[in-house]
Amino acid sequence: MPKINAWVSAARLRTLPLSISGIIVGSSLGAFEPFWKTSIFWLAIITTIGFQVLSNFANDYGDGIKGTDEDRVGEKRLVASGVISPNQMKQAMILTAIITIFIAILLIYGAFGKDHFLFSLLFFGLGIASIIAAIKYTVGKKAYGYSGFGDVFVFLFFGLLSVLGSYFLFTKNLNWQLLLPASTIGLLSVAVLNLNNMRDRQNDKDHNKKTLVVILGVSKAKIYHYALLVLAMFSALLFTATNFQSPIQFIYIIAFIPILLNIKTVYLNKESKLLDSELKKVALSTFLFALLFSLF
Repeated sequence: MPKINAWVSAARLRTLPLSISGIIVGSSLGAFEPFWKTSIFWLAIITTIGFQVLSNFANDYGDGIKGTDEDRVGEKRLVASGVISPNQMKQAMILTAIITIFIAILLIYGAFGKDHFLFSLLFFGLGIASIIAAIKYTVGKKAYGYSGFGDVFVFLFFGLLSVLGSYFLFTKNLNWQLLLPASTIGLLSVAVLNLNNMRDRQNDKDHNKKTLVVILGVSKAKIYHYALLVLAMFSALLFTATNFQSPIQFIYIIAFIPILLNIKTVYLNKESKLLDSELKKVALSTFLFALLFSLF
């Protein structure tokens, strides 16, 4: 595999729509505020993509050096296959982190300028926390992805921080009703991770990677998956119902159709590797939800 293709593969571009879904939702909710700027929106998108690519590099590196990816299903991992060396991936992680934090600083300055130093300090801290979380998911002896806490961090960073944080960039305040759409994005993101972990359950178990699926077992992991999706849809519907203006606001229900089909697929699934295509289905459905929710 040519090197440029290897790095594109390691970046796992198919994960990017899911990663920016929360930014789209949070930004749309702050779109009519006086502080809204197009430049802030795009800097937030680029920063989030940077964090996601860093996370993907770190996951490839962490699982690769621990041997977890030796027999995995799905996309080829580059460190485990020897296409990219651990040292090369580590260097790529450092470079990506530096570039991303630089863009994050531009975002923070564009949003808060010199007048909101404490807000700037808070968001800089959140940026550093995002980098640490991206790396520590699989890297290190106490990687939280190996001890069942991956779901919690995905919910916090993909859902709450992504939606509420991007909204705060434009408004300089929080509306706690936004916990509902933030929870929708967070729960759907966790559902994607849960599908990934259901697909890889046996391989993860063999390599002592104690994901929540490994801890719960297949049957309970399926029930957990149904709960994630149902609560995600309910949260979105409740938010729209309490902020109702027009029936067109419910157009995002279109995105729930493949999610409902996913519930059926997971229920009937007997062979975990067949869940690989479902990751893309739920991830793109989340992205579609974000777009339709934001338009109306």
